[in-house]
Amino acid sequence: MPRSGAEARSRLKQAALELYRENGFDKTTTAEIAARAGVTERTFFRHFPDKREVLFDGEADLRDDLTKSVAEAPEGLAPLEILLRAFRKAGRIMERNLPFAEPRRDLIAATPTLRERNLAKAATLAEALAEALRQRGVEDRLARLAAHAGWATFHHATQAWISDPSRSLDDYLDEAFADLRRLGAEVQSGQ
Repeated sequence: MPRSGAEARSRLKQAALELYRENGFDKTTTAEIAARAGVTERTFFRHFPDKREVLFDGEADLRDDLTKSVAEAPEGLAPLEILLRAFRKAGRIMERNLPFAEPRRDLIAATPTLRERNLAKAATLAEALAEALRQRGVEDRLARLAAHAGWATFHHATQAWISDPSRSLDDYLDEAFADLRRLGAEVQSGQ
């Protein structure tokens, strides 16, 4: 039996991941997850509101971390540079969770309800980033565009890194943001 809340949460996440991979997301119940983790179903619901949220654990912490990083970025940086700095910092969390990231990505890709939830979470994170940029004085229209483009670029970089972690996540972030800048330059030059 897990001795701490953090240990129980970790065991529930691992049990859910195993069961989702073995039986599929739709066929796995919260009771099965709890039993595999060695806790009661009531304990499951103390940690997670539903079985989807097991795969999205840490989203609130990520949002808080990102928005704090945006707020604390040095003055004079362009919005995308502010976001890149925030994503690099948040990447440390991702790096610690790599063993969970690949199977999580595959489960989300294979499960329509999880893809829908993932898109909703991404939109919420992008809106939080837009608000953090607005708080820095970035015009609303630019803040929203930068936040959504930045989040898509972060997602692109993390997916590439999960597929091939032989390079650092920072390398993938630098490459993806350089590509984004290059695309912007091509638009400006009419290419």
